Formats: sequence, C-alpha cells, structure tokens
Amino acid sequence: MDAPSGPVPAKHGVSGTHVAWFWRSAAAVGVAASAVVHLLLWNQGYQDLDVVGPLFLLNAAGGAVLAVLLVVWRHWIPLVGGIVFGATTLLAFVASGTVGFFDVSGPLMFGRDETIAAVAEVLAVVASTVALLREQRR
Repeated sequence: MDAPSGPVPAKHGVSGTHVAWFWRSAAAVGVAASAVVHLLLWNQGYQDLDVVGPLFLLNAAGGAVLAVLLVVWRHWIPLVGGIVFGATTLLAFVASGTVGFFDVSGPLMFGRDETIAAVAEVLAVVASTVALLREQRR
C-alpha cells in the first residue's frame, strides 16, 4: 500500500516550544512590571536615597533590558537572569522591611506598588524557572 501523497496533517495540541515561549513571555512580563514599579518609585522620591536610589534606577534599566532579552534571545542566560533578578529584588525588599537594606528600614509594608512588584518578582522567578526546565528538556 502506498503512502498518501497529500500534505501531512498538523498535530493538534500545544507543542513544547509554545509552552516554553509562554513561560518565557510570562517571565518577561514579571521582570518588566518590577522594573516599571522601581522606576516609578525612584521618580517618587527614592532617587534622593544615597545607595537605594541608584539601585532602584539600575533595577529599572536592567529589568527593561532583561525583559527584552527574555523574548528575543532564545538562550538559557536570560532565563537565569530572570531568576536572579526576581529573587534578589524580592530579597532586597524583604531585607528592607526586616533587618534593613542600606538606608531603608522599617516594617514590611505591602502597599499597591510593593504588592505589584512582589507578585511580578515571584512571577519572574517561577516563569523563568519553568521556561528553563522546559527548554532544557528539548
């Protein structure tokens, strides 16, 4: 019996590439959202703090670059960057509200901006990790 000569039907379902792309995109959204919050906070007075002010601006700029790299550079390095960015930014926030972080200390408070940034940073860590694991499987 001869094989059919027509086009091969497409497989139904979502490929591993699409799933990894979803998680990579989610990581970029998390990193970008955190960067935007840090830029807004820097503009609302954090620029006056000696060490933390420049760190907020660096976070915003680095986050913007990393968010772009996550979607345009299909390599493991931006994914590790997403994990490190989210984890260290979240750790600095927790430190500032518990033991102090340079010139910022006080009770851990979750206003709107802090909540958005914290959720974004958790998203960056989780989504970058899942994308990295999915892409390493291929």
